[in-house]
Amino acid sequence: MSESFKDLADLKKLGKALKKLKEEQEATARERARQEREMQCEADIFRRAVGDVTPLARQNRADVMASPPQPIPHQRHADEREVLRAAMSDEFDVTTLLEVDEALSYRRDGIGPDVVRKLRKGHWVIQDEFDLHGMRRDEARDSLADFLREVTKRGLRCVRIIHGKGLGSVNKEPVLKKMVHKWLVQKDEVIAFCQAKAADGGSGALVVLLKGRG
Repeated sequence: MSESFKDLADLKKLGKALKKLKEEQEATARERARQEREMQCEADIFRRAVGDVTPLARQNRADVMASPPQPIPHQRHADEREVLRAAMSDEFDVTTLLEVDEALSYRRDGIGPDVVRKLRKGHWVIQDEFDLHGMRRDEARDSLADFLREVTKRGLRCVRIIHGKGLGSVNKEPVLKKMVHKWLVQKDEVIAFCQAKAADGGSGALVVLLKGRG
């Protein structure tokens, strides 16, 4: 029980870190936009003040060295990549968040059980799918993250993730299937998922419900 509480606490810390990072990035973007507006305004005022000017002849010009570019904050970029990588950790204990019943399912806190029931019955049309067959773990994790980001931008609500049944893996263990469960519960845009119906892949696939726009 103590391990479960620890995992949940770690997940909350991770969520706060991601939120803080997003807020810092947004604040930086706003400050940059404000500075650009001020520079444009000052340039307009200067042009109005000096009026038309005659360019200097080439021989009367002085070559001015351009200011060196600001150093790239490599450490900060590395820290940001580490936070994003942690957002889909392979070590996450999925059992602390999964609701297990006759068919494996998950619903985020605050989402009613009726949502999972509707998802199983096909209430939402599957709008896109992604097949992870043949991918190694790292490739599958990164590709899945890219796919979820893309379909979320497109405003899709329901997608299918095909992870396979593991029949071709060592000891017939569905390793990728277990990893997909761990990754999905760590993505904020995922609010529920369940095992697909037999016609849609059965135990070799998941039907995933995503947050709507707004």
